[in-house]
Amino acid sequence: MLRRLTMVSKRPLASQTPALRRAAASTPAPEPQADPSLPPMLRYQTHLPKLPVPPLKQTLDLYLTTLKPHLSPQEYAKSASIVKDFESSEVAKTLQTRLESRANDEGRDSWLSEWWNSYAYMSYRDPVVPGVNYFYVHKGKGGGNKTQSRRAAELVRALEVFRQLTESQQLEPERVRQTPLDMSAYVNMFNASRIPAIPEDTSIKYPTSNGQNDHVVVLRKNRAFKVRVGGLGVEEIDRLFNDVIHTVGADEGPAVGLLTSENRDNWTKARDHLISISKTNAETLEAIQSAIVVVALDDSDPTSSSRLDTKLNDRSWRLWVGEGGVNRWFDKHQLIVLPSGRSGFNGEHSLLDGTPTLRLNEFIIASLEKGKVDLVGESGKKGAAPVELKWVLDDKAKASVEAAAKAHWEIMGRHNLEALQYGGYGKDLIKHYKCSPDAWAQLVMHLAFFNMEGRMGVCYESAQTRKFKEGRTEVIRSSSQEAKDWIESMVREGENDTKRVELFRKAVTRHLEYAAKASNGQGVDRHLFGLKKVLKDNEELPEFFKDPAYAKTSHWEMSTSQLGSEYIDGWGYGEVVDDGYGLGYSVHDSYLRWVITSQKHMRGRELKENIVWACGEVRGMMERAEIAASASASASAKL
Repeated sequence: MLRRLTMVSKRPLASQTPALRRAAASTPAPEPQADPSLPPMLRYQTHLPKLPVPPLKQTLDLYLTTLKPHLSPQEYAKSASIVKDFESSEVAKTLQTRLESRANDEGRDSWLSEWWNSYAYMSYRDPVVPGVNYFYVHKGKGGGNKTQSRRAAELVRALEVFRQLTESQQLEPERVRQTPLDMSAYVNMFNASRIPAIPEDTSIKYPTSNGQNDHVVVLRKNRAFKVRVGGLGVEEIDRLFNDVIHTVGADEGPAVGLLTSENRDNWTKARDHLISISKTNAETLEAIQSAIVVVALDDSDPTSSSRLDTKLNDRSWRLWVGEGGVNRWFDKHQLIVLPSGRSGFNGEHSLLDGTPTLRLNEFIIASLEKGKVDLVGESGKKGAAPVELKWVLDDKAKASVEAAAKAHWEIMGRHNLEALQYGGYGKDLIKHYKCSPDAWAQLVMHLAFFNMEGRMGVCYESAQTRKFKEGRTEVIRSSSQEAKDWIESMVREGENDTKRVELFRKAVTRHLEYAAKASNGQGVDRHLFGLKKVLKDNEELPEFFKDPAYAKTSHWEMSTSQLGSEYIDGWGYGEVVDDGYGLGYSVHDSYLRWVITSQKHMRGRELKENIVWACGEVRGMMERAEIAASASASASAKL
């Protein structure tokens, strides 16, 4: 990344020895310091630490360890010399001092966030689909034979309850164990929008006090309707959504939303033109941008299939990019509901990462499933009639929409999505072998890639750094020398399974250690990014950053991230480099799930097949080693 992935995974903040775990269990952690002058959601913000700048030597030493699995001994020796020269140079010391000075600025909560938001999101010029947005597939459809409008009404009502908690800042802050997480991003969850601009996009958050902007925008056959939902119960929202469906009937509108899937410069120019030709267009844009969220009521379901993977494939694709990109507005969060009642979420990624929106979606689905949402709303309140939002298009505007449609088809026509639900085992079996489920899944992916390509893949796994003010993500460089040693033992004929398990556990330990470093702001990539950013325009780029190994080991051909929830039936995002794969995954009690995205010239389906193979290989290794250990223990007992 990475502009296309900063999804965050639920990770431990540190690995612990059994003794430390026992001590932690017997000694409750102290309550974190709160600021009583702030509302509940933000009560820990004042006392959150700032993202640190790691010591330069520590980062460079860690960086060198990540090069080993990808370089020959000769290449590694050359890179090690370059790193040593850089570490001892005055340039490196100057850059480190500048970065530390920025981090210590009393008026700045994070040395990274402003830079990262610009680099990874707002200055990104390629289409946000497939490059930035992500999606969740919702579990089930709410039970029974609910109509599309009824299911959409339930989802919106539950979302509105969550919105009231965030906008009033009464939402309980997130924690990992007792450590509070940054909640500042929640401010931009609702009534916010990405706005195209040149040279980089901006964002806007609209006021919500006193009932302001209490509307959603409903899309049906590309026609947009402003529907006020504040305080309404499910019955009223259902009636209003049903009115939209019947009003539209079979009459389609212009697919102006396709412009949000365009190159950002093209969309900026098209948007400026729309505003210039009619006040109506400006008003429509304002209504969409200020909406709580967009609700897309599609008029068809993906092709049905009895195969689980095919169903997940089809639903995932629809939730990711739509059907040809129509009936979408990719600059905002979108709830998407199909005629069958199946639903999902398309996330606009620039304003906040995956864990806050996962919490939102879990709240929606879980609270409805468990009957914990007030479906009635304000007693007796009737909703205002939906207001259709009109577009005035001249020939130039129509041409822009047609060009956007063509560009979307061309881009997505080069893409492929492969969903996999591996039912051979899940978290229960992994825990039986006393392994980290995330590390296990990562090593499965590395074994699969190695079996396919004959080498280690360069892998990005996302770790959240929200224990710090304005924290977002850091990279877990999960492709390690320990992982390579284990994989080579797996493909080596005649290797002892007991030895393989020993190497596997070393790779797991290393993964957890790096994950802990990343979550604690002690990773490699954000620090190196910061050192480059403090270079002045007239200063030459240090040789360190010109080393081919630097580019090679930050070319994320495996862009991976885990988000697990019993209320989500899959999730995903696009690959971050043209010759790479997006691998959104989750580990459940009895199965493992992946959604693999790539361009068609890549080997996405083959990677899927290799992941299935690798899942079996790891389990077989563990079972054979367990049997051997049991047999050895029995033999010893007889002596």
